[in-house]
Amino acid sequence: MLDGVGVGELPDAHLYNDQGSNTIGNIAKSIEGFSLPALQAMGFGNIIPIKGMPSNSNPLASFGKMKEKSKGKDSTTGHWELGGLFIDFDFSYFPNGFPKDIMDKFLKENNLKGYLGNKAASGTEIIIELGDEHVSTGFPIVYTSADSVFQIAAHEKVIPLPQLYRICEITREKVLIEPYVVGRVIARPFIGESGNFSRTTNRHDYSLDPPSSTILDILQKNGINTVAIGKINDLFNHRGITVKEPTKSNTEGCNKILEYSSNTSNSLIFTNLVDFDVYFGHRNDPIGFYKALKDFDNFLPTLLEKLEDSDHLIITADHGNDPTSSSTDHSREYIPLLYYQKGKKGTNLGVRDTFADVAKTIAEHFRVENSLIGKSFYICK
Repeated sequence: MLDGVGVGELPDAHLYNDQGSNTIGNIAKSIEGFSLPALQAMGFGNIIPIKGMPSNSNPLASFGKMKEKSKGKDSTTGHWELGGLFIDFDFSYFPNGFPKDIMDKFLKENNLKGYLGNKAASGTEIIIELGDEHVSTGFPIVYTSADSVFQIAAHEKVIPLPQLYRICEITREKVLIEPYVVGRVIARPFIGESGNFSRTTNRHDYSLDPPSSTILDILQKNGINTVAIGKINDLFNHRGITVKEPTKSNTEGCNKILEYSSNTSNSLIFTNLVDFDVYFGHRNDPIGFYKALKDFDNFLPTLLEKLEDSDHLIITADHGNDPTSSSTDHSREYIPLLYYQKGKKGTNLGVRDTFADVAKTIAEHFRVENSLIGKSFYICK
């Protein structure tokens, strides 16, 4: 799962002010010499027109793109739909900051004397703006974005990690309750000195439980091993997961994919590679985004070589995050679909009506009964 790698605006993108968004297409236009040969060989260039990535008449993988059936463009919604759910409610959003009742309860439940921020902001910019005041007062920095998130930033020497995590847990359990539906509480620790603050990799997400069973729950119930690598654990609130492997980078995530693909059988390995989104999409950095794509492209042949004939590989995303737009938030886009099985000729899977087709396909592969939405694109030799 390539976090944030969208392939063009959805028909309702205007409802989210995302007209013209096309993460991969716009990056390709902005980068001289854009080239991703491994993804091109698989058929990524067959999904949409991409400068520097021509279509392939004999792609290694089947290809297509998927619509988001649920509302929003949040990581939680995207992952839950990939897991087989249609989310017919929208999360709560706070473009003007959180209301007084939430913030009063935040202070009371956490026994805090104050907070800073309480507005929509870039995570890197707000610690530049408020980092010094945070260090001098000890007050946590609270901020949100276009997503349904309550983010708490703190210097690791001012509010140690165990304390920051506990604040997040209390906020998840006791503060953000009905009538509000907030997708995630996120711990955003940082380090450094005045004028040189930087976020660390000790981020932690506290999500809601999915409202009903996902493909992870179904597989686990049927005795099938589920391995979650990266922030998959957080987004499903650790439910339906047998093996939990948190990671701090795409490189670490890719290494874990190789490890588990070699050492496990009868398993679903579900990986989120988050660097595209966190470090480059949200920071409007198309060059960095492209370099991360190149790194994944260089890794891909190694992964394909390790796969056995019975293995099936799906490469997709959860939403867009166009780094060439004026926004630093996610974008409401189609997501790519590559479906690979060694020795199987690639075909056009078309435009899928929901991300949940992924879960439906996984369910068919493992032959488990389910009531998930979606339509399988399963191909068996």
